[in-house]
Amino acid sequence: MSESYSRKGETVAQILDVAEKLVGSRGFNGFSYADVANELKISRAALHYHFANKSDLGVALIGRYTSRFADALDAAEERSTDAPTRLQAYAELYLEVLRNERMCLCGMLAAEYETLPTPMRDATVRFFVENQTWLTRVLLQGSDDGTVEFSGSVNEAARMIIGSLEGAMLLARLFGDISTFQTSAYHVLAGLRPEAERPSVRTR
Repeated sequence: MSESYSRKGETVAQILDVAEKLVGSRGFNGFSYADVANELKISRAALHYHFANKSDLGVALIGRYTSRFADALDAAEERSTDAPTRLQAYAELYLEVLRNERMCLCGMLAAEYETLPTPMRDATVRFFVENQTWLTRVLLQGSDDGTVEFSGSVNEAARMIIGSLEGAMLLARLFGDISTFQTSAYHVLAGLRPEAERPSVRTR
């Protein structure tokens, strides 16, 4: 690999890092190329050299995030074979994002879905479809071996998990309290245990 190619790859990674941070704090529509260029102390022309327009930057950003998330899911499957542990690992991916004082990139973009360019819309949907596909596989495994129970269809259960964790992230950010997320995630996963293993509901 040539030195110039290596530098180009490093610059692209830095651009994506800054853009991801800005999406997390302002949303995709809340920052401009000038914000990224100023952060990196490069010209906007240099930025356009790597990404012709903001939509291209957004698609690359989602692609990298989706790839990293998929790698983390693969690693979770390699570490464990039982469905409950894999589901716990899924929730912990979101928790790790929060601990790094970030939000789920695609969750942020989903909130802006109607205003995103079509290629970014499609890429955002693919992220959630891939997550749903992974979860349905794990849920079906757990249903088959009796370690997981859910009502409704497996796709509904998978979307419930995604929606609950994404919403819990928003509340944790709102209240500035990670334990808000942890409590919500605990109850989501507890609700998927076989009925005999579920914790009793506390009442006041």
